[in-house]
Amino acid sequence: MIFTSIKKKIKVSLIVGLLAYLPIQANAWGTIGHRVVGEIADSYLKTKTRKAVQDILGYETLAMCANWGDFIKSDSSYNYMYNWHFVNFPAGLNKEGVFNILETEKSPNIYNKIIDLTAVLKKSSSTMTEKRLALRMLVHLAGDLCQPMHVARKDDMGGNRVSVMWFNEKSNLHRVWDEQLIGYQQLSYTEYAKAINHPSAIEFSNWQNTSLKDCIYESYQVCNKIYDNTKPDSKLGYRYNFEWVDTLNQQLLKGGVRLAKMLNDIYG
Repeated sequence: MIFTSIKKKIKVSLIVGLLAYLPIQANAWGTIGHRVVGEIADSYLKTKTRKAVQDILGYETLAMCANWGDFIKSDSSYNYMYNWHFVNFPAGLNKEGVFNILETEKSPNIYNKIIDLTAVLKKSSSTMTEKRLALRMLVHLAGDLCQPMHVARKDDMGGNRVSVMWFNEKSNLHRVWDEQLIGYQQLSYTEYAKAINHPSAIEFSNWQNTSLKDCIYESYQVCNKIYDNTKPDSKLGYRYNFEWVDTLNQQLLKGGVRLAKMLNDIYG
């Protein structure tokens, strides 16, 4: 009986540990951040694109569908999508090194799945069910794409193992960039989108004409700067927000502008 009880406890511990591990690298931006990206993208949709999106999503807006990719983690039948949300890189790569990994890595990741989802939406023979899943996930991954810790290191699980203090709360580097920096601004997603959705003409043009590989490389460059300037066990607070909020806002804005470009290229 004692041995059986111990076995059960070990099994439960392993399951709990696995559940804790699986979603940890796949969250990005939190609820508000993803909705900000969707709300900004909505403002740049062409008329034809807007109609195509509505035909698939009905009354569900881009902002409201943007978190579907995280919400479905409660359903184990979607566990196969776990790796879609990120791609890992070691430190110190140049653009050629990043591109080489993207071109040779065959396992599911944010790069090749965005390509696959786009193909599903372009294919006339795709069913409505296939299109709805593809569109929801494309909107979500476009948000993940501009979250720098989603192109981070495999050995620390995208910053999840880099312990820091956020004000007086124990946290980690990934969580700070997922949720806590955004939450600190104390804005609703509509307020946030309205506050930052002011790209210059040059920024808008550059961001809409950036390849998917270059988008990932840009996020990787930001990621490296975050690692270089956020040491383990750092105490983060007012100063960190002051130093990084402009980068945060630019990444969110880029995500919205580029999501609109993806959708307009498919439907516009």
